[in-house]
Amino acid sequence: MTPDAAPIWHGDARLEPVREYSRGTLSHHCGIELTELGRDYIRGTMPVQKTLTQPMGLLHGGASMVLAETLGSIGASLVIDREKFMCVGQEINANHLLAAYPGDVITGTARPIHIGSRSQVWGIELRDQRGRLTCISRLTMAVIARRDRPPASGDAAASGPAQGAAAK
Repeated sequence: MTPDAAPIWHGDARLEPVREYSRGTLSHHCGIELTELGRDYIRGTMPVQKTLTQPMGLLHGGASMVLAETLGSIGASLVIDREKFMCVGQEINANHLLAAYPGDVITGTARPIHIGSRSQVWGIELRDQRGRLTCISRLTMAVIARRDRPPASGDAAASGPAQGAAAK
């Protein structure tokens, strides 16, 4: 993207409302914090805690995928008209390239590869605090018409703006 290009985000895209409706979700329990919304990317961090490791003591690959999918899903939802549409995950893959351990902080950056009217593809790079690539992921999202559903018992996210992509 050229420096003078317009941001890709729809409407008044800001991180604070996303942070608010992410409370109590999986990303919140993993310690994921959204840190930056650039012109064409979204960035967040996840501290590697003991609870996110596999039995060998290193970061569980599924935790890396939670960070990747969280960033890609939120990014996807911020480029659409959220009153008319929502994004839902179709496919995610990841290549785990370097181990991370408790005490490390992983930073993820998600950028769109394709933004279409019916689908989006996002590329997500995860790096440790030294800037080393630990995981690379690709996320495919479907863009569908919004169909609000009544909230299930105890399901606060079902009726809020996090329904769909950002609620993952």
